[in-house]
Amino acid sequence: MPAMIETRALRKVYPAASRRRPTPPCGTPTPAGGTPHVAAPRQSGEIAALDGLDLEVNEGEFFGLLGPNGAGKTTTIGVLTTRVNATSGAAFVAGKDVRTDQVSVRRRIGVVPQRPNPDRGLNVIENLVFHGAYFGMSHGDTMQRAMALLEQFEIADRAHAKVDDLSGGQQQRLMISRALLHEPRVILHDGHTVGLDPQARLALWDILRGLHADGRTIVMTTHYMQEADELCDRLAIVDRGKLLALDTPSRLRAQAPGSTLIDLTLEGDVAAAAALCRRIAGVQSVDEAPGELRAYSERGGELIPALIHAAEEAGCRVQNINLSKPSLETLFVALTGRKLA
Repeated sequence: MPAMIETRALRKVYPAASRRRPTPPCGTPTPAGGTPHVAAPRQSGEIAALDGLDLEVNEGEFFGLLGPNGAGKTTTIGVLTTRVNATSGAAFVAGKDVRTDQVSVRRRIGVVPQRPNPDRGLNVIENLVFHGAYFGMSHGDTMQRAMALLEQFEIADRAHAKVDDLSGGQQQRLMISRALLHEPRVILHDGHTVGLDPQARLALWDILRGLHADGRTIVMTTHYMQEADELCDRLAIVDRGKLLALDTPSRLRAQAPGSTLIDLTLEGDVAAAAALCRRIAGVQSVDEAPGELRAYSERGGELIPALIHAAEEAGCRVQNINLSKPSLETLFVALTGRKLA
């Protein structure tokens, strides 16, 4: 079966010296067509938001893009929604080329943006009616479908309320209703739980699980480990526009080195401390960052005294120590040397 979403050697390069042209938020209707697609060689000083990204998402799959801010997640969503033109490579949604068949792609996707972007001059139901009109739906069909979605997501009593009178969680439910109105085959979520309180976030997780159970293909970007772990069938860990790992959450956790990550916050020469820590028996590997040293070990916390001694021998002062079990973030740190947040 062909992939529902596919990217091939996808690259997006921005000039470092000039400001990026602003693009409309995800989910905002845009004219058909778009600017020409021009492959350009990478020049000195350019920034590669995507650097040869290859992905395949199966039909009916809940797929996650996990990475920190600046990893290339939102740029990937931008390409898939036709808002961003790739520098080179190709991307397809339900077999349609996002560069040459943009209208067909837009009819097949529903987008929940990073932050709610409804028309705040309209009330809830008017926002949905406008969206339906953009997709050529009749007024009667739009009203019937819109009210059914508002009922499903438990905000039908707010149908005639102004958007600014909704809570953050209610606004996100409106965005999901808008994304589903024209019955797309693929749902694209770009950081949809940003700024939500825990209760609203859990409620949205239940909605997403329901959509997945109905057979929707869902692609979600996130930097929340728990969210990725609990919702996604498969995860792609990305950073600086590159794919670092791709598998189920459980298999990715199993790839994390060691049984314990020991994180030391240091004041002093971290590089010298790291060199000494690498000599300690039982330490599998050591990563270093400004003011921080991370050691992976199968012997858990018993190596803490030796690590402290090595750091002090290097002239460092230990300010804090933290132990954690293998996790998606542990794997991410091992792959990149930095944390997800």
